[in-house]
Amino acid sequence: MPLTYIIARIFTSEESRFKGKPLDQAIVEFIRRQCISARCHVTKGISGCYENGEIATQGIEVFSFNMPLEIIVIMPKVEGERLLPMIEEMVDEGIMTVEEKDVRWHKCRKQMIPRQLRVRDVMTANPQTLPLDASPFEAIRILLSGPFHGIPIVDAKQRPVGMVTHGDLLRHTGLPVNLRLFRHFDPSQQETMDKVLEKVPLAEIMSKPAVVIHEDQWLSQAVEVMFEQDVKRLPTIGKDGRITGILSRLDVFKTIMDRNPDWETFDRNGVKVQNLTRVEDAMRNDTPTLPPSAPIWDAIQLIDTTNINRVAVVDPQGKLLGLISDRILIAAFSAHKTGFLHLLVDKLSFKALAPRHAELLKVLGARTIGEIMLTDFISVKEGDLIDEALSLMVTKKLKRLPVLDDRGHLKGMLTRDSLLRAIQPPQPKES
Repeated sequence: MPLTYIIARIFTSEESRFKGKPLDQAIVEFIRRQCISARCHVTKGISGCYENGEIATQGIEVFSFNMPLEIIVIMPKVEGERLLPMIEEMVDEGIMTVEEKDVRWHKCRKQMIPRQLRVRDVMTANPQTLPLDASPFEAIRILLSGPFHGIPIVDAKQRPVGMVTHGDLLRHTGLPVNLRLFRHFDPSQQETMDKVLEKVPLAEIMSKPAVVIHEDQWLSQAVEVMFEQDVKRLPTIGKDGRITGILSRLDVFKTIMDRNPDWETFDRNGVKVQNLTRVEDAMRNDTPTLPPSAPIWDAIQLIDTTNINRVAVVDPQGKLLGLISDRILIAAFSAHKTGFLHLLVDKLSFKALAPRHAELLKVLGARTIGEIMLTDFISVKEGDLIDEALSLMVTKKLKRLPVLDDRGHLKGMLTRDSLLRAIQPPQPKES
């Protein structure tokens, strides 16, 4: 069935302005911000004349200014009826014609990361940094004080020389647990760890050299660097090599959310969108599972051996009933927090744990994961567009999402890394 569109043509000149900006640029940006299935084309003429007798022509140098422009906007009729009055208010000089057309088909290619975006358009400016002579304890304090997962380390000239992340602290300092659990230790335990950390120079802990990206490079290039170097964030630098910001996967996700249209609505309205990616194309299939009757000890062992840090609790048919994570375990055993943290830190067996924490051992043996699992979880369907998953992960601040089929059966897990790879798969290298 034909689609009904409106074509608006604006005949104006280079000197036309809207709020100080060239009119053609203002209209192009206005249409882009609508995130609808519309296109805007601008054509610059080589000569022309105007009602006031002015002539513009490239043939005579003195007249080679204020060339004529034609701005064409083609959009669905329902959107056109809403936007035409707004466009009319933007035009201070010229002629606008409008016609209705039956469109046989409308095809477009989905581009999740707009190609015109540069790193500086997306990065978080003026990030928190640390000098080389800072202590690991200072890094921990910053990482625990906000939504930071990595801190650029800079030299005296503010040039990035390395990066300190949760993983670096875990690998190089003897820190027994990830920082997300560090805050659960009591003050005396934290004080003991602080003394150990202060003896380790930050320069020995940080990942080096720093993997950086210039702020003028394309955003798509920055994503490629993240893939190639296997990093989650990049310090950004200016022309003088000094740090200007930091670019994280979350920055990329937020930009995509803000700038991309509702592709599924396009598809429903008859626009043939190519390259639609669904959750099933991006999810991981290696999520460990346990039945609700499994002992808690089994969940502890699985969490320790998987980088997803989640265990899915499923019934015999594979329906997802709940989730288990280290945070859920700590909350469940708050009465035995010290012993439970020792268990996670030392990876003690039941036999080794018994002499020190008999009561905890008794509780661990008596309870099942079905009793403590998180049942109020957020999930997505395998047939959903990844746009919906992206929106959930950004707005809910999630690092992973369980993926279900229409019957509620677990199919996989969507992580930030797998989502980014689906948005822009790494390009094959030239041989």
